[in-house]
Amino acid sequence: MASDILITLIVFSSIFGIVFVFLSTRNKERLALIEKGADAKLFNSGKKFSFGELILNLALLAIGIGTGVLVGAMFEQGGMEEGVAYTSSIFIFGGIGLTASFFLNRKLSQKEH
Repeated sequence: MASDILITLIVFSSIFGIVFVFLSTRNKERLALIEKGADAKLFNSGKKFSFGELILNLALLAIGIGTGVLVGAMFEQGGMEEGVAYTSSIFIFGGIGLTASFFLNRKLSQKEH
C-alpha cells in the first residue's frame, strides 16, 4: 500500500520536475536573447494551433476505427481468429484514416497560403 503511494508520488514529481526545468530554462534563454537585442518575433515562429485540424484528425481516426471494427467482424465471420481480425483491422484502418487526415490537412494549409 505504501509502495503504491510512493511510486505514484515519484512519477508525478519527476514529471513536474522535468516540465519545470524545461520551462525555466526556456525562459532564461529567451530573457538572455532579449537582453542581447533579439527581436521578439523570433519566439513566434511556430505554426498556430488549429481546432479544425484537430477535429478533422479525430473524425477520420474515428471513421477508420469504425471501419476497422466492421471489417474485423467480417473477417471473424469468415473464419479468422477474433483477436487477430479486430486488432489488425482497427490498426490498419485507423492508420489509413490518419494518413488521409495528414494529406487533407496539408492540402488545406496549402490552399490557405
